[in-house]
Amino acid sequence: MIVYEYPFNERIRTMLRLEDLHERFGFFVQQESPLQHHIALSTIFEMLEVAGRADLKSDLLQELERQKQTLLGFKSNPNVAPDMLDAILQEIDRISTALMATQGKTGQHIRENEWLMSIRGRTIIPGGACEFDLPSYYAWQQHPAEQRFADIVGWFAPLAPLFDAISIVLRLLRETGSSVKIDAQNGSYQQMLQGKSYQMLRLIIDEQLAAIPEISANKYMLWVRFTTQGGDLKPKAYEGDVPFELTLCNF
Repeated sequence: MIVYEYPFNERIRTMLRLEDLHERFGFFVQQESPLQHHIALSTIFEMLEVAGRADLKSDLLQELERQKQTLLGFKSNPNVAPDMLDAILQEIDRISTALMATQGKTGQHIRENEWLMSIRGRTIIPGGACEFDLPSYYAWQQHPAEQRFADIVGWFAPLAPLFDAISIVLRLLRETGSSVKIDAQNGSYQQMLQGKSYQMLRLIIDEQLAAIPEISANKYMLWVRFTTQGGDLKPKAYEGDVPFELTLCNF
């Protein structure tokens, strides 16, 4: 099964992009090749570009507090497992405390590092990080993999509380809503949302169908049009019905 997610607003779109970058970073930083560590470091620079919104930290803190108050309301519910509820509340408190403790603008420690900023400036240029452009960076790439790993993890560390907050907010969001099984007639599906506000859509489809959803939505209407790919990978309209699961998520 393949899961497709579609954000309904800019805040969730930013979080999903940062989550995707974090997954990429997590993969490449664990590798040993200098080329793979170059991608990990470049990904940190991309994170700074996406996370540049000044209100992202405050948005996350407000959302964590709102989720905490909502979860506290379940304390008296006999159908809720108290151990699991307490564990989530403790996790929210820990992440909120760590995020509040971060100082300055997101990634300020990197912006104040002239060496890293020189690398960032050259990586914008295609092929701009060659050894003749950045000999000191090339020398660093010759260090043992363990040392490079420790350096990159150290540069990322001040960003970790932000990504912990994004992770739990998206996790809680994905757990809202209930899945509905739907058949898209002739590869198309429309649903009126009647002005109700949602944060994110999740669509699950069998990969063997080779159907690719193209999603557009606003607070009034949802439209999913399925396409498929031929040998040239150019998308074309899917012929036939497409069964899938749909979840509309909202706090």
